[in-house]
Amino acid sequence: MPSNVADALSFIVGSIGQLYAYVLLLRLLLPWVRADFHNPIAQAILKITSPLVVPLRRVIPAIGRIDTATLLVLFFVLYLTLFLIGLIMQIAVGATFLAISSALYIPMLLLRLYFFLVIVRVILSWVAPGGYNPAVALIGMLTDPVLRPFRRLIPPLGGFDVSPIVVMILIGALIRLMRGLIPFAAM
Repeated sequence: MPSNVADALSFIVGSIGQLYAYVLLLRLLLPWVRADFHNPIAQAILKITSPLVVPLRRVIPAIGRIDTATLLVLFFVLYLTLFLIGLIMQIAVGATFLAISSALYIPMLLLRLYFFLVIVRVILSWVAPGGYNPAVALIGMLTDPVLRPFRRLIPPLGGFDVSPIVVMILIGALIRLMRGLIPFAAM
């Protein structure tokens, strides 16, 4: 297979795998942030992920507030994505490397998700301050626990909240640290 075709296919597989992984991460986060499950976006997240999570949940119980079934599905989605990328790119990757890489991709994708959510929240605060939208409400619920400690430490400068900038810098640094730890960084 020509390298440009393999590169395009691995991009498609990686993108689809990551998108579903982000939805699974959101499913994991919703109970942690005590999200409103009547929110239509939260309901859509549950609907998209339920076909894989619900059957597994019948067998694997949650551990405390950790939804182990969703976490396990997330791990296997990332494992399968990396496996398929390795096949497409014709890279021989062992099962151990795939498992370690999949496990390390979970916190990295979580960091990337929060980086994106904070950016979206900042932009929405400029465009539609104070307006209600189910997406804006969900983003607020997800980002408040991360931004709140920094807002306590860093006062607004002239009415301008700089805590999201500090959070994005720290998350960016953590992403770069995580990237160096992943043995098979294909995504």
